[in-house]
Amino acid sequence: MSAQQLTDRYLDNPFIHRDRRLADHPSEWVRSFACEDMTVLVICRGPIRQEALDVFREMGMTHVGILLSEKDSIVYPRALAPELRRIDPSHVHHVPDYTGATKEERHQRIRDIIGIARDHGYQYVFAGYGFMAEDVELVRALEDAGLSFIGPCSHTVDAAGRKDEAKRTALDEDVSVTPGINDATARTLLAKHPDLAALRKVAAKHSLEVPALADPDVSLADAADAVLEASYAAGLDLYTIDELAEQIRKDVAEMLAEYDGNRVRLKAIGGGGGKGQRILGDAADAPGLVREVLNEVKATGVGDNKNILIELNIETTRHNEIQLLGNGEWCISLGGRDCSLQMHEQKLLEVSLTQEGLAEAAEQERAAGRTTAADTLETDLDILRRMEAEAERFGVAVKLDSASTFECIVDRTRHYFMEVNTRIQVEHRVSELCYALRFTNPDDPADSFDVESLVEAMALLAKHKRRLPRPDRVRREAAAVEARLNATDRSLSPSAGGEIVYWSDPIDGEIRDDQGICFKNPDVGLFVRYKLAGAYDSNVALILTTGADRRESFERLAEVLRQTRMRGPDLQTNLHFHHGLVRWLLANGVNAKPTTRFVVPYLTLVGQLHEAFQSVDIGYAFRTLAQRTVARFEGADAAEVRTLFELKQTLVKRPLRLLQEEPHRLSAWLSQHKGDFRVEDGCVTWLRNPVEVLAETYRLLDMEGGRALPAAERIWDADQELLTTALDFYRKLRERAGDVAWEDLDAALRAEKPAFGFGGALWEKLRAAHAGYQLGLEVLSLLPQVAERVGFYDLRVEDDLTITLPERLLDPALQVRMKKVLVPPPTMKGDEIVAVSGGMYYSQEAPGMPRFVAEGAHFDAGDPLYIIEVMKMFNKVYAPFAGTVDAILVDTDGSIVSKGQPLFKITPDEQVLEVDPAEREAAVRAQTDAYLARC
Repeated sequence: MSAQQLTDRYLDNPFIHRDRRLADHPSEWVRSFACEDMTVLVICRGPIRQEALDVFREMGMTHVGILLSEKDSIVYPRALAPELRRIDPSHVHHVPDYTGATKEERHQRIRDIIGIARDHGYQYVFAGYGFMAEDVELVRALEDAGLSFIGPCSHTVDAAGRKDEAKRTALDEDVSVTPGINDATARTLLAKHPDLAALRKVAAKHSLEVPALADPDVSLADAADAVLEASYAAGLDLYTIDELAEQIRKDVAEMLAEYDGNRVRLKAIGGGGGKGQRILGDAADAPGLVREVLNEVKATGVGDNKNILIELNIETTRHNEIQLLGNGEWCISLGGRDCSLQMHEQKLLEVSLTQEGLAEAAEQERAAGRTTAADTLETDLDILRRMEAEAERFGVAVKLDSASTFECIVDRTRHYFMEVNTRIQVEHRVSELCYALRFTNPDDPADSFDVESLVEAMALLAKHKRRLPRPDRVRREAAAVEARLNATDRSLSPSAGGEIVYWSDPIDGEIRDDQGICFKNPDVGLFVRYKLAGAYDSNVALILTTGADRRESFERLAEVLRQTRMRGPDLQTNLHFHHGLVRWLLANGVNAKPTTRFVVPYLTLVGQLHEAFQSVDIGYAFRTLAQRTVARFEGADAAEVRTLFELKQTLVKRPLRLLQEEPHRLSAWLSQHKGDFRVEDGCVTWLRNPVEVLAETYRLLDMEGGRALPAAERIWDADQELLTTALDFYRKLRERAGDVAWEDLDAALRAEKPAFGFGGALWEKLRAAHAGYQLGLEVLSLLPQVAERVGFYDLRVEDDLTITLPERLLDPALQVRMKKVLVPPPTMKGDEIVAVSGGMYYSQEAPGMPRFVAEGAHFDAGDPLYIIEVMKMFNKVYAPFAGTVDAILVDTDGSIVSKGQPLFKITPDEQVLEVDPAEREAAVRAQTDAYLARC
């Protein structure tokens, strides 16, 4: 790729970059909204930080700075924040961390931010979508200091950002909400102080000013809330975490009894991005999960608001959200996003939802005779209209004066309000690629300007607020989709510590938000190494594509994922997972309606694929097939057949071995070639020429020839010549045979009777050539047989666009086992337990709690042993077997450990017997023979 092409696709991509300056606009009215004089301090990190720097620069701002933590600069080697490659060092301001682990540290960071802003002349603060973006204390402190927050004001953050307050507002605005309890802390307080007199007494004891207690008409619940708010302001705790946990245990027990057969969800009011949430089906688990939730959102400090929502967990839901923008008076929706493809509350693939797109899709389905699918899409259109209307109503009620997201769960034909995120979302580009905002002069309809960036809109609102008239939304692209490229392993567990040493350049149509990682050294044009240290979120980049409809946007995304290459030591990402998932959706229906439960069963199925294909010896299969075929010939013919097999070895075996190594690529292959074969009683019939299938396999693996790639990453020249010759033969043959089905063409070429107008002698040569070109390709039939064995195609989309999840894939025990198949646990000696991943080690649930295990203690299989924090996610690790702890090898909480590092010396109750390698090899060959018997 030329330097200019790279600039066009990466640094100046017209989808996301443009000249946004208004100061030179010919319209005086438009010029009045110029923002060139804004001075901004950006206090977030990740892709949004680089995006904000780009947008503010394009708006004409020249004084924009960033915070830089120690972990982004000096703690981890080669993990220097990539944004530093293009920013004036005088605009970089160092802090220990972007937020704090305790309330005191958070308050200190707020003071640091205000001090930096004042000392360096920043009037505005932008917090993106991380850390303190929804921290009402930060927003209020900035307002009190005379600074401006580029985001919702403190009133809105308080009314909408706190999940308990948002739910109350939603009820007041006649918005459908999930059944549950939103006042666990008030209930805890009232359990100790059950009436107004008791509340007045505790307020007096702690010198709390609570005007509501003097109101004779105040309700007991409102009085309890008022006392709690006063205690938070004073930095006091009026209840212990143990008392809160016990109250929640009781409430959970009552909910489980009321909604028999359902589970409940615990949700911290200050959580976000999937953090601070747990699902449970047994009230006895509640106390431990309460502590996990509070730890994860760092709300265990004295005076922290520890309220946790208890909601009915609607099991078969889709996660939809509405993008909102307001100025305090008006509120407008920019359509929706379907974020149902997620795991552990972490979104993975986000898809645009627009009224126009759903209406067009329904029309296409009806025209194709798929009336059930059309009816489903029209129902979704009705739900989207209702969600958008409710979202706008809610935004007006809370005086929304910036960007926020109205999140809902959708259950068949109903939807329920879930929460509002009073910040810009990671996936905001999905909406801004579908809609621009047109602001029009109220006195002159011909006088207007368009805004295509939500960050730009937030800056305009921060400066001009209510001067901005309510905009019209203008359609841009018909559809958009975003894949979150994360540092995770094959099972989607966080995987820190990898280093990116190479990342292929963006291709045409790709939108890549990567924090600036791919900005090359301008002096030598080389990629700059970047280490994924794991101190923060696992997200590495956001990959987006657009299209004339959803299918086209998915096809473009599949092509981007196919061609993306990343290399580096210990580097693990979900790139191949996304490729497999997108191919599955393209094969089964891009308008399918996966629920939030889809990903884990899908991963379980991919694990079963991997396990089944590991029981195949590809080299042995090819040799056996060769021996079996050669045995049918004699003399020179046998020698010629043997030579052909030898020539084809690498052509056939190399791509199959790559599919065997990477199960997500195997999933992609099986989805792409779903209609190319038929399997009956284990026997594979090809409906498409296997030569073409093999050529497409090389393309799927991005190993096509003709490019300046290392030999290890492309088809070898001799193999390319063989493949090209075969493809040319069949192309010329079809010129004579016409558009005949492959089954019929293959049958004709195997018959002695000439066909398609060929003479006898030439026909024999054609038959011989056909036999030679097909030789050895029987091995490809192993792939459909493996798919048939595990029921890969049982996971399917129905006529109404719902997805059938085979019951076996919902088995928790199978899910856990397949996770280990995808990512085998580190090798352990018989007398030790090692870290399952790199991260930060904790021996206890929370500070002050007892350790999970002690030296000399016995543990059973399934008992918790330790917690590992990886990329801000806390993962409790359980014992894989029973034993006794002889020694604890890591005795300091907060220690950084690496994957496979010994943590405990133990004596297992039962000794593990290792499988004899010879026995395993014999079993693999027996299974391979069983497959070959059907070829």
